[in-house]
Amino acid sequence: MADAVPVRCPACLRENGYAAPVFPCACGNPVTPPLDLTSPPRELTHRTWTQSWVAVRCEACGREGEWPHPEVGCTSCGTVVLVPVHPLEPAGGVAHTPLAPPPSVLSPPLPPPPSPSSRGVEPPKSPGRPGPPVGPAPADPAVPRPAFRPVTIRTARDAVVTAALYLRWLGFQDVRQPDGRPIPSAAVDLRAPGLVAQVDPTTAPAGLRAVECVWLNGLTACATSVYFSLAGYTEDARARADDLGIPLFVMDFTGTPQPVNDPAEDLVGMGA
Repeated sequence: MADAVPVRCPACLRENGYAAPVFPCACGNPVTPPLDLTSPPRELTHRTWTQSWVAVRCEACGREGEWPHPEVGCTSCGTVVLVPVHPLEPAGGVAHTPLAPPPSVLSPPLPPPPSPSSRGVEPPKSPGRPGPPVGPAPADPAVPRPAFRPVTIRTARDAVVTAALYLRWLGFQDVRQPDGRPIPSAAVDLRAPGLVAQVDPTTAPAGLRAVECVWLNGLTACATSVYFSLAGYTEDARARADDLGIPLFVMDFTGTPQPVNDPAEDLVGMGA
């Protein structure tokens, strides 16, 4: 994590220490939003989906992606302050073209396109000379995912962001979370094509009703249901999740989700 810098609250003028978060690029290297400490921070009065993300370029591979906008809560008055970030400069004289919204930055790189022989097409023959025999080409080896880089969980919003990053790391595309700051006493929905997930940031274990609700939501949307909890699960909730095939994950404050049942282990092994 980067060194802490002072950020002055525009409401009460108190200075708060802030360290920019570190996120994992698809290439496996850490990415940190470049803070603009010469610009004044501004108070966050209304949260929108667009303003919650900022474009950042990986210095190692040049990949551009969207990451959560840096913000800090004032320890004196409670105001949420947005920390300014330097805008992206055009790379090599080419206008900045960001990748698709936050979803795809954690997707593993695609394998190279198959050769003509792997598609069953016979390569051209030289005149007067028979071409080599064409047989089935071996399948391309699976591209391994880079190691997941956790984000320290301090607030309910951190838990939601961590779950979203983890789902993208698993291969789910276009993971979306609702506008507004998560309420600590309520679970938060995350949605993506083919996915319905719930994140429970409370300090009580998730119960049977919560697991059945996320299963019904997934059934209605014809999607995979996944549950994340900070405090774990009751015994009947785990048993019901095993019966329904719902992957259960538990998150600790280091920000690393851990599978707690066989469906979750299978999801981690196979990906989305």
